This record gives sequence, structure tokens and C-alpha cells, in this order.
Amino acid sequence: MKLQLIRHATLLLEYGGLRILVDPMLSDQGASPPIPGTPNERRNPTVGLPLPAGALAESDLVLVTHLHKDHWDDAAAALLPKTMPILCQPGDEATFNDAGFAAARPIGTSTEFRNVEVSLTGGRHGTGEIGKAMGRVWGFVLQAKGEPTLYLAGDTIYCEEVEQALDGFKPEVVVVNAGGARFLAGDPITMTPEDVLSVCRKAPDATVVAVHMEAINHCVVTREHLRSALAATPYADRVLIPEDGEQVNYTIGRGLQDYR
Repeated sequence: MKLQLIRHATLLLEYGGLRILVDPMLSDQGASPPIPGTPNERRNPTVGLPLPAGALAESDLVLVTHLHKDHWDDAAAALLPKTMPILCQPGDEATFNDAGFAAARPIGTSTEFRNVEVSLTGGRHGTGEIGKAMGRVWGFVLQAKGEPTLYLAGDTIYCEEVEQALDGFKPEVVVVNAGGARFLAGDPITMTPEDVLSVCRKAPDATVVAVHMEAINHCVVTREHLRSALAATPYADRVLIPEDGEQVNYTIGRGLQDYR
């Protein structure tokens, strides 16, 4: 398995013989206004892409956890071929179909695409009224012969649904959306350093990859903040915090092979 962080939650996977694009946010730096009611007023995305957006269109499959603009934006909708297979959460397929993507379909409990099984996992995009307003979000688990089980947690805080996924699938690799995204009121809506530590404690043998930082204005936890929070813990060497464009190579049975 090869996992490359493009930016924010956008990933490019080589998995089970497929090239898989996850949560494509492909707009230019500063193309969108700040998310309102958040701690700063920087335009989004706050950083550019580390490679040309057109290079990402040559994928076999797109996975979209939910339809917030930092996971599926107008630039992605314009760039990706209308024949592109898209797997999404139930109910979102209508939006893709209306935009001309005829090969978009929802995942029930699980579905197979060629030789890769994709399962749906639950999550909570915050707490209280803000969590309700953010809507339903999901994560995905990928499984294929000869590949590590990969859990993409999606936009969720640490919660019972995450625990259930970790217990049920026993993933070797877990990708968490960190950044502690938040509004001026209420609790964080994505994982904080404390949440990342909870994932490590629950899945002590997994390699954890933390993404979703330093690209959208309401993500207030930086990579350096997360590294500092992990430094005095037993998990500092087990949590990878890639820069945009960096790649993680993981081989089943041998673990982490390369990280650059």
C-alpha cells in the first residue's frame, strides 16, 4: 500500500492494484472565503496543491466521505471525468448523479470494487447542536488480499463509532482527520491531539497517520502542536504526520517500509 497526502483530507492511494483518490479538494489556494464563525479569517484553502490537480484525475476510483466543500469541491467536480466511479455515503449519490457522475453509488454496509472491499464506518462530526448541524459523516475501511487493512476515519471526533471500527476491523493502518477543527462556540469537530492519543491506546499495534491540518482556516491544531503533544508519550514514533505531498509505504507482514 502506498498512501500519499495531497492536502487536508485529500489522499492518493495505491491499494489492491487500484489508484484511489480520497476526498478531493482541488481548488487553488485562497479560492474560497473563510469558513464563517471560526477563529481566523484566512481564505481557503490556505495552502496550494503539491502537484498539478490534473495528475489526480487519472484515478480508478474516488471515495468521498461526505459533501462538505473541504472534501468535495467545485474544482474536483469540474476536473474529474464524468465516467469516474465514485463511492459515497448513502444519500450523497444523488448530488453526484445530478452533477453528471453516472457511476456514483452509495456503500451500504460494504461493497466490492474490483478486488477491493470497502466498508462503511460511523462517526460524529462534533458534539451537541454543532455536531447535529454538521450532519452525518462516515469513514471507510479498505481490505484486499495482500494489503493491510486500512481505516479512513473521516471527519469524526473520537467516539463509540470509532472504537467499534477499531475493534471490529483491527486495522493495521489508521488515517485520522486531526486539526481540531472548530468554530468560535462549541467543541472541536475533528480529532484533537487527545483524540489521536485515544486512537493509539485503542489500537496499540496500528500505524496512525494524522492528516487534515494547516489547509482550512478553522483547523487550529498544527502539525507542530500535534508533534509536541505526542512527544512525551509512548506513541510519538507510531503516529506519522506527513507534510503535503509526502508518501507512506506499508507492506503487510513487514509494516512501515518507507516514509518520505
